[in-house]
Amino acid sequence: MATKVNGKDGKKPASAATNLIAGGGAGMMEALVCHPLDTIKVRMQLSRRGRQPGMPKRGFIRTGVEIVKKETPLGLYKGLGAVLTGIVPKMAIRFTSFESYKQLLADKNTGMISSSGTFVAGLAAGVTEAVAVVTPMEVIKIRLQAQHHSMADPLDIPKYRNAAHALYTVVKEEGFGALYRGVSLTALRQGSNQAVNFTAYTYFKEVLKQWQPEYATGNLPSWQTTVIGLVSGAMGPLSNAPIDTIKTRLQKTPAQEGVSAIQRITAIASDMFRQEGMHAFYKGITPRIMRVAPGQAVTFTVYEFLKDKIEKSQWSLSGGEYEE
Repeated sequence: MATKVNGKDGKKPASAATNLIAGGGAGMMEALVCHPLDTIKVRMQLSRRGRQPGMPKRGFIRTGVEIVKKETPLGLYKGLGAVLTGIVPKMAIRFTSFESYKQLLADKNTGMISSSGTFVAGLAAGVTEAVAVVTPMEVIKIRLQAQHHSMADPLDIPKYRNAAHALYTVVKEEGFGALYRGVSLTALRQGSNQAVNFTAYTYFKEVLKQWQPEYATGNLPSWQTTVIGLVSGAMGPLSNAPIDTIKTRLQKTPAQEGVSAIQRITAIASDMFRQEGMHAFYKGITPRIMRVAPGQAVTFTVYEFLKDKIEKSQWSLSGGEYEE
């Protein structure tokens, strides 16, 4: 389904400043609401229980309960500082670059962009955010989430005390390049996520506007934005779960001298398949869908709401309505 880049009323896309404020606010809300599920997902992906004969596999509910019992509820928010630090530039880059790529790919005469063009724009936006922000943020986040210390016991001192200390320690011990460990897999994951996410969201949004002409030139009701954000958000994790699991294991461990990234990726994948079976590549898929799908629902809903308020306010920033 082709859509018009500049919107049906001819307005320009939202400005970078609007994307920064609305996207940053949406990202913060997403992180606060959904981060516990991401921590559970990471713990499941790092689990080696499948290698031990007779050891029962631990589901996402039991994993969450174990974290709360041993590490207090605050254990579910390990790595949140790293996420919040990167969420504002991440969302600003995502929405701003997506709009820029759409402009480049749109037909110069009609201003229309095809579904395949939207897919490519989403793919490029995902790769852009992965390289600029997401990879370093995830390396720090995963190092913090992988620690099994109790946050209620002051004598149980972890290697990484917080996001800033983790950043300092990783760079000091492993070099700056360690922050970009797994960048190719992260770019592949983010690119495929945003390609599917934006394409599906755009399609569903246009269909709903066609069914409801009263919303043709305005925003859909928030509950409808939430629903289509939820559905489109669930599609990405289903398509790239193995990539995310391998990436998580790669980013948790220090580099090995003389071993290239592709060799480590191949070794991790073959080791997982040999010792844990095919299901290991889909560890954490349930909490990941439960994390990403509601996260996208929150992101799109809050983003559209804040953007609309900013553009209607007396201190509205330059730029127009953001149209998928």
